[in-house]
Amino acid sequence: MAGATGPKRQDTRKFFENLSGAGKCIAVLTSGGDAQGMNGAVRAVVRMGIYVGAKVYFIHEGYQGMVDGGDYIKEATWESVSSVLQVGGTVIGSARCKEFRSHEGRLKAAHNLVQRGITYLCVIGGDGSLTGANLFREEWSGLLNELIQQGLIDEEAARSHSHLHIVGMVGSIDNDFCGTDMTIGTDSALHRIIEVVDAIMTTAQSHQRTFVLEVMGRHCGYLALVSALACGADWVFIPEMPPEDGWEDNMCQKLSENRADKKRLNIIIVAEGAIDCHNKAITPDYIKDLVVSCLGFDTRVTILGHVQRGGTPSAFDRILASRMGVEAVLALLEASTDTPACVVSLVGNQAVRLPLMECVQMTQEVQKAMDEKKFDEAVRLRGGSFENNLSTYRLLASQTARSELQNSSFNVAVMNVGAPAAGMNAAVRSAVRVGITEGHKMFAVNDGFEGFYKGQIKEIKWGDVGGWTGQGGSLLGTKRTLPAKHLDAIAEQMRIHNITALLVIGGFEAFESLLELYEARANYKEFCIPMCILPATISNNVPGTDHSLGADTSLNAIVETCDRIKQSASGTKRRVFIIETMGGYCGYLATVGGLAAGADTVYIYEEPFDIRDLQANVEHLTQKMKTSIQRGLVLRNENCNENFTTDFIYQLYSEEGRGVFDCRKNILGHMQQGGAPSPFDRNFGTKVAAKAIQWITRTLKESYKEGKVFTNSEDTACLLGMRRRAMVFQPVAQLREETDFVHRIPKDQWWLKLRPLMKILAKYKTSYDVSDAGQLEHVTRVRPKEKDASAAI
Repeated sequence: MAGATGPKRQDTRKFFENLSGAGKCIAVLTSGGDAQGMNGAVRAVVRMGIYVGAKVYFIHEGYQGMVDGGDYIKEATWESVSSVLQVGGTVIGSARCKEFRSHEGRLKAAHNLVQRGITYLCVIGGDGSLTGANLFREEWSGLLNELIQQGLIDEEAARSHSHLHIVGMVGSIDNDFCGTDMTIGTDSALHRIIEVVDAIMTTAQSHQRTFVLEVMGRHCGYLALVSALACGADWVFIPEMPPEDGWEDNMCQKLSENRADKKRLNIIIVAEGAIDCHNKAITPDYIKDLVVSCLGFDTRVTILGHVQRGGTPSAFDRILASRMGVEAVLALLEASTDTPACVVSLVGNQAVRLPLMECVQMTQEVQKAMDEKKFDEAVRLRGGSFENNLSTYRLLASQTARSELQNSSFNVAVMNVGAPAAGMNAAVRSAVRVGITEGHKMFAVNDGFEGFYKGQIKEIKWGDVGGWTGQGGSLLGTKRTLPAKHLDAIAEQMRIHNITALLVIGGFEAFESLLELYEARANYKEFCIPMCILPATISNNVPGTDHSLGADTSLNAIVETCDRIKQSASGTKRRVFIIETMGGYCGYLATVGGLAAGADTVYIYEEPFDIRDLQANVEHLTQKMKTSIQRGLVLRNENCNENFTTDFIYQLYSEEGRGVFDCRKNILGHMQQGGAPSPFDRNFGTKVAAKAIQWITRTLKESYKEGKVFTNSEDTACLLGMRRRAMVFQPVAQLREETDFVHRIPKDQWWLKLRPLMKILAKYKTSYDVSDAGQLEHVTRVRPKEKDASAAI
């Protein structure tokens, strides 16, 4: 059975086998405010460090532990980070430390590190913690000289510890650090906020109430902005966008219009640092009193507080932390004496290394710009991801069509195709509302192409999609039917409703459907219109994109279930679980779910395996049972091998493990497809749909000649996908070459590079290609707009 990984290009690739940690000592600490996912980062640093042969130390209680020394600095073992992946907060403790800010404190810290031979430091924290680490590094040689003078260390010790290497990872729920799209903990904090907003919406609906919610974020409005996008809030207050004078009347008018539109509730989200244009704080109580006095609405205030910092990390944060932790160790091993202290982070879907002080300076410039009331500048400095969220929010906030497009004669149809995926409804809502803002008439097609040829097409208005963002499944209805057999009837319906553009939101079937329509353009002029697909499938198997809508929600469902299953074994000991995931022939859910859940082995179609591999995996688990970690987790993609079924693997493990461990199996099934969409999917759906409609508007204008729309070029039938760092429109005709149609997967899949990572963290010896690891780059002032990946939400 051939895998889809392509030929091995040994010569161009660089493997980390030649990066040895032997004789090196790495210390890891968490500092400042805690964030969910920090433990995943600590676990990855410890295991990767031990894997390459280095000694790894925990520094407990942040910088305080470094200053106090003694038992606060302890050697870490492989087992000491077992079972921490699913735990929120930080298991090694964090503290804000005044003493480290003094020269004497740093001198003590240096002495404690030298005594243990530590010259590599991995700091997980916010900008304050990372700035402190950089200062420590700059003073290092001076501190060593002082220690020599005080007779605390000899010259030999100073010589062998002459350089301190530092790598930072940003752990902060606020997402206020420049240079990175997403900091560790932000996605989990959004999960907490959205859980609360969803719960509040049901009670607000019952009583026709207005709720004012305050969310955290200090001086950064990211959490407020994204949660407002993700729940369709009526109004949002963030420090980067202070409302103009007279905002009180505007807000009350909007709230009363929404009520008149039969909307039974209002949600207003306030960032804790929200201000007006005179730098006066806007508080939830002020807003509540305003709404009560102006409109007389029953209004309640909810302050979310530290709930946002708590709870288990989301799948996204676990993967981010694991990838960043491994990247941090690689950066330390590759560091030379003249490498600046760097931060490992994520831009789009790509790991990058950035000079720590460049990021810190840019982060401080944001605050300076805000103090000087240069708010547009502050937004630009926050980076592409923030800017993109803000422009999407503004686009969706205006309910009236822009006057110059008021009378556009374009009719745009929106439909879902394939299996339902969480986030589809958020995308439809966004497409409809942005389309109306752009001046188009929007049409909804029910039940995919089956509904299309039967004529189930009707106009859809602004109010029809209210409250759709948080709904799972597909409210338009979706079917797997392909259009090829019904082209005549579909063309007829397009004529009847005068459809001039088509937006298809769906999975692999949506891709095949658009290809069929594109190929039929020669015979049907009705299909010579702008057409665009938004990939939406839990399997993440559509060519041309790294992420499909719905996959994040599905991963969270898998990870949550794996957590529960693992916990059920905590009392029994020596138990191995075999879990089957969905995904067709695509191993994305199994692999990335396995990385996030801490699986021992993952079986997928793309990486062929035989009975010897199965035997080696059983032996690996047998060895594991001799340690203090007495449980195992094995994930199997549903189509990984037609003969090695879940039952077969379960029976094999049961037989081979007899007397050492017992087995249980679990088929997750359709629970992976259901549920409310995650904040990532709500936000991703909202943003990509807005981008797609803007592309449709541009393409319509370009192809409108002599009173009608006509275009048959291949770049007007596109798929909007995320490629590494950028959102790109790719002609479906070109994507055909990249696709394995038999197994319904792309020929080249980026996430296969994560498999060695998962194996290393599960203690397998493996080869890890680091040619794709982050290279040291510089912080760009302003990233070009089209480059913004809006990746990490």
